[in-house]
Parts: sequence; structure tokens; C-alpha cells
Amino acid sequence: MAFVTEKHLDDSKYAYRLAPTVKKFTLKDTTFIQTKVGNFEFNRLLEEVPNSGNGFLLKIIVAPDLSGFKMSITDKSGLRAVNIFKNASDIIQEKFYFQMNALVDRGVFVEVKI
Repeated sequence: MAFVTEKHLDDSKYAYRLAPTVKKFTLKDTTFIQTKVGNFEFNRLLEEVPNSGNGFLLKIIVAPDLSGFKMSITDKSGLRAVNIFKNASDIIQEKFYFQMNALVDRGVFVEVKI
């Protein structure tokens, strides 16, 4: 999957764009971890029951030069893409939007209504 400047997950109400004002230290402050290659990676398990270990994995990778990003939601193993807006409960969807709203509030992403 290539880095993109805007991503819309299937059946989501919003698309997300990397904010033009995003800074590397902001990514680190919002728990992105810098990999050996230089990418900034964010992994969060979206669970219906907290601390159960059962849920879907939200993964966001930002390019080292902050020019683009990748975003996906997969099963827990990270191998199969999942559409949480069709196949998951409302709680999982709310947790996704909550997580993305936190990143929008911190200036990492810009939310675009579809």
C-alpha cells in the first residue's frame, strides 16, 4: 500500500487528511513510534470489551518526511482487512471515531465530511 495524502475507509462518514501543520514531535506526543526506517507508526486495538484482547487493529503509518500516510483496520493478527462500519458493533465504530477525533484535535489529521 502506497502513502496517500487522504484516506477514506469504506462506509465511514469521514475521510482523513494529514494536517499541513503536523510536526514530528506531535506524532511522538500522540504515541506514534518511530521505526528503524524512519516511519512513524501508530497501533491501537479497538476492543468492544476493554482489556479483552479481542478486537480490530487500527494501524496508521506516517512517512518520515510527513508527506503521506497509510491507514488500515485489520483483524487482530493484522493480516485481513476488516470493514468495521459493516461488520462490527457501534462500540467499535465509536472507539475508532474517538481515536481519530483525538488525532484531529492534536493537529495530526484534518477530518473531511463525506
